[in-house]
Amino acid sequence: MIRASFFVFLFAIGIQVSGQTYQPTAQNLVARNKFQDNRFGMFIHWGVSSMLGAGEWVMQNRNIKVKDYALLKETFYPTQFNAAEWVGAAKSAGMKYIVFITRHHDGFSNWDTKQSDWKITNTPYGKDVLKQLAEECKKQGIQLGLYYSTLDWYREDYPYTTGRTGQGTGRKTGGNYASYLSFMKAQLTELLTNYGDIKSIWFDGHWDQTNPEGSKDRSSRINWKYNEIYELIHQLQPACLIGNNHHLDPLPGEDFQMFEKDLPGQNHTGLSFQKPSDQLPLETCETMNNSWGYNITDHAHKSVKELVHYLVKAASLNTNFLLNVGPMPNGKIQLENIDSLQLLGKWMQQYAPTIQGTRGNIIPTQEWGVLTAKSKNLFAHVLKKVNTDFIFVPYTVGKVKSAKLFSNNMNITFKQVNEGIFIYLKNIQQDPINTIFQLELE
Repeated sequence: MIRASFFVFLFAIGIQVSGQTYQPTAQNLVARNKFQDNRFGMFIHWGVSSMLGAGEWVMQNRNIKVKDYALLKETFYPTQFNAAEWVGAAKSAGMKYIVFITRHHDGFSNWDTKQSDWKITNTPYGKDVLKQLAEECKKQGIQLGLYYSTLDWYREDYPYTTGRTGQGTGRKTGGNYASYLSFMKAQLTELLTNYGDIKSIWFDGHWDQTNPEGSKDRSSRINWKYNEIYELIHQLQPACLIGNNHHLDPLPGEDFQMFEKDLPGQNHTGLSFQKPSDQLPLETCETMNNSWGYNITDHAHKSVKELVHYLVKAASLNTNFLLNVGPMPNGKIQLENIDSLQLLGKWMQQYAPTIQGTRGNIIPTQEWGVLTAKSKNLFAHVLKKVNTDFIFVPYTVGKVKSAKLFSNNMNITFKQVNEGIFIYLKNIQQDPINTIFQLELE
């Protein structure tokens, strides 16, 4: 059995002997394994902020007062929202799960919460978007995760005076975390009680109460009482996975570790100083252009080749890829995003077996590309044109009995030595996006 399979065994027992006091349930461990098998998901940033066409941070960036921002509720009317189209777009792209913004930093709830009037069912649209999405995910066999912001620029009881953001929205009282914690628990109870099985809760906003990423001291200025929040979630749905975008090493009670716009071990954004966990599943999230929420002037759309390479590199690092769309205020996903998703889907129709269900961290990234593994198969992903007659794969565990070009099952010449495997490229037509070789082990 190759290293990838052995990793699953180590993972299952390793989490039990870690220094964390939290002991995940058997259902949770199964969910973690399935989460890793999925490898590819859709992030959806959408809400009243979409109406302003300037991204989901528009309230903060423009210091819009609560009394003015609240007027968006009076005109939010996404008449073209169609849950089947959203879920269908994810499914056709080869994605296995969706993470939907239930409440972003502006505090607006995209479901019929009983804890606030600042919600989608109080708009002219009047319908519970989350309910429709949950039903459609179940119908189409897509898992549903929920993004939930612990930061709030709208509510008076959020402790904004110690936060890094939200100082210009006109609040007066200074906050009351006991009240705010009670509010969050009540909302999370609704989300985990009224909408079926939830794959994950994806928290964001912790960093508002810390010094900037990269600072020596990243301790929080408030006690978030995650032990209470996480315990509530695990009680309500034991299989639900908890992740927190705090840009720190995992905290007790968390079930997966996330990276924002960076692959594990990289830090191009200045956000990812944390060390990748060797026990928890990993996930990286990225945008299709440069924006999370709908931005009418952002046309920097990534090519399908860039997105495929991101997905493949993530899988090679044993990491899921959560790719974002920011639907328009009318509820439609941008045509540019739909086009990219369809092209990704065509690629996944042929090559998904080399990504989904695989494990990574088999060998370090090579100049030619990366390696993924499943059962007794290795998949060498050649991500750049190679001008030599061979590539060398420094894999030394197990004997290779056959080598094929994955796209057409053509046998290829290889040579195995003590230091690894030579794959010869003579007469091989290299794919401009990704040439994949399948090596079968005895």
